[in-house]
Amino acid sequence: MISLDIFGIQNNALLAVVALLTGVALVSLAMWLAGLISPRSFNPQKGEAYECGIPTRGSSMTRFNVGYYLYAILFLIFDVETVFLFPWAVKIKELGAEGVISIAVFFSILVLGLVYAWKKGALEWK
Repeated sequence: MISLDIFGIQNNALLAVVALLTGVALVSLAMWLAGLISPRSFNPQKGEAYECGIPTRGSSMTRFNVGYYLYAILFLIFDVETVFLFPWAVKIKELGAEGVISIAVFFSILVLGLVYAWKKGALEWK
């Protein structure tokens, strides 16, 4: 095996530094090349807000109903929590009764969160 011990730096640290510097150099080179060969055209229309090809009416900086954000956050919370079910489902045979109890507690917390959001009216469009 070839030793890369240079200036007293261990092999793993040296390889990490080389990998980091190589990554920075390649990204810098790619950005420089893209800036060098990319076409340039300056048009005031590029700075306008764009929504599905339909010209915007009024100001593009309008306020949205907080319900949209609340609904999206609730969706993300429950979506991410369902991802935690996959490892449990893969190892259910090995976990036994303790695994079933832990997932029952997990589901009960999910259901309580859903009931709370429902009672607060977070799932209703107004």
